[in-house]
Parts: sequence; structure tokens; C-alpha cells
Amino acid sequence: MNPRKSSKLFHTVIIAAGTFLLATATIQAAPGKPNFGENIYGDGVLWGTKGNGELPAPNAHNEQSFDGLFKFTNGVGDQKPVSEAAPGNPMYNGGRWDVYTVTWLVTPYLITNYEDLMMEWGMGHVTITKGEPADGLPHYFQCPLLPTK
Repeated sequence: MNPRKSSKLFHTVIIAAGTFLLATATIQAAPGKPNFGENIYGDGVLWGTKGNGELPAPNAHNEQSFDGLFKFTNGVGDQKPVSEAAPGNPMYNGGRWDVYTVTWLVTPYLITNYEDLMMEWGMGHVTITKGEPADGLPHYFQCPLLPTK
């Protein structure tokens, strides 16, 4: 066999094997597919998500690295959870969430940002309780916000 052809074949096999190994590692490193649907309001924008799993409760050293995620029990029909911050906001912590339950005490309207939620809470129009709502979200989890398609 011609040495040049042998060398070319060898390189082709090596590149193919490397590509296969890289693809396999990538699949194993990413346990779930991103959901680019409209799932969470953050700073007035609907974001997609990619759940990365439950996290242990924060402690005195890392509690500032979590953002609040507020799930409504009785919001308007198209109400989505509201995040304390979103990408582009300097306060956003990359999607590490501490879950709260929100219940309206007056006629609800659509809330799309943390500031409006805090205004309603300050006026006594909603209650906010630390912890998961009835649908079973974990108390602490990681789920980065992604642009919707």
C-alpha cells in the first residue's frame, strides 16, 4: 500500500474516532434537552429552560448565589413562574433557584417581573411563602434560563 494513502487513511480513522468520542461525551454530559418554550418570566421576558437537577439547600456561604423563583397557585390562566432576575440582569445567578409559592388575595392579573410582584406583596395583594407549591417542584434546583424560539 502506498505510504501516503496509508497515512491519510490512518488520519481519517483517528478523526472519525475522535469525533465519535466527543459526541458520546457531549451526550453523556447533557442529561436533558433544552426546552425553548415559554416557561418562566424574568424581567418581563418569557424564557425557555434546561433543568439540570435538584441542589442541596443553600448555606451561609452560598445563599446569595440563588435567585427566588415564584410559582403562583391562583394566577391568571397564562401565568408562568416569575424569577427574581434573568440573563442580562447583573443580579442573575445563572439559574440556581430557591422556590416560593405566591397566592393572590385579590383579583389576579398577569405578573411578568419581580418588581411588580414585590409591589403587590407590599400592598398585601399576595402572600409569598417559602417552599414548593403543590405541583412538587424541588425547593432548590438548577435550571438556566434560555432565549425562546
